[in-house]
Amino acid sequence: MHYTLNQLQIFLKVTQTLSVTKAAEELHLTQPAVSIQLRKFQEQFDIPLTEVVGRRIYITDFGKEIAQLADGIFQQVAALNYKTHSQKGQLTGRLKLSTVSTGMSVMTFFLSPFLKQHKRVELIMDVTNRGTAIESLEHNTVDFSLISILPSVPVVEKVDLLENRLFLIGNGKEKFKKTPYSKHILRDLRLIFREKGSGTRQVMEDFIDRNRLDVVQKLELTSNDAVKQAVMADLGYSIMPLIGIKNELQNGLLQIIPVQGLPVKNVWRLIWLKGKRHSPVASAFLQHVKREKEKIVQEGFGWFGDY
Repeated sequence: MHYTLNQLQIFLKVTQTLSVTKAAEELHLTQPAVSIQLRKFQEQFDIPLTEVVGRRIYITDFGKEIAQLADGIFQQVAALNYKTHSQKGQLTGRLKLSTVSTGMSVMTFFLSPFLKQHKRVELIMDVTNRGTAIESLEHNTVDFSLISILPSVPVVEKVDLLENRLFLIGNGKEKFKKTPYSKHILRDLRLIFREKGSGTRQVMEDFIDRNRLDVVQKLELTSNDAVKQAVMADLGYSIMPLIGIKNELQNGLLQIIPVQGLPVKNVWRLIWLKGKRHSPVASAFLQHVKREKEKIVQEGFGWFGDY
């Protein structure tokens, strides 16, 4: 057999994305180049690695075994690079993360000092919704995920980082009283929801279902920034995490509407698969988070006390 590390990397990326196009994008290659190398890699084996049904690509059981071995090879390559640079006192390698979109406001405070200290570390981060973040963890394509609602499966380990509080939010122009409204106010408002798979949407739906509120008027948008813009434009109201609306609150573009039973509280957590063998970079980042957590929370999120 004469396959190359490049072909192994391309095949592994295809198994992770289940798409030649997406694999090409993430590897910064052209689609034809990925297809050619994938074909050459397949020629080394008598048993099919992939199957194409319709327009979808599927990984065979044999292909999954090869992908698992390929992942182990690249972990060893990363360890080799780490040992080489560690002799020079340098940490090197890739840190792979997924985070829900609102969690970016949390993650950046933990990443910034770590990346400044370790300039040879390469960061790969997928900013997405809760469903996709958990899926990347299940597929073992990331080292850590940042979410605020723990998944039922898979079994994970975690570090609690910061309290997450979600309030009913309206635009800054309309007048509301300062005493809490009944929960039934939500029945009279046009509510703006995140898309299915979003943790914020799950919190909203749980609150509505738990209080047996009949909500009829609603819109659906696919990012927290879009929801913020819609609320500021007076298109409706939403239950949103405090973490992502600091500037808008301070500038009077948004306001918190006091409602009985709100805010809903949960916790921003860094999670990873139980029993996962971390790379040297991932281990160093986890140690950094645990060691610096209290300092980072105090310096970056002290303003929480105002709300």
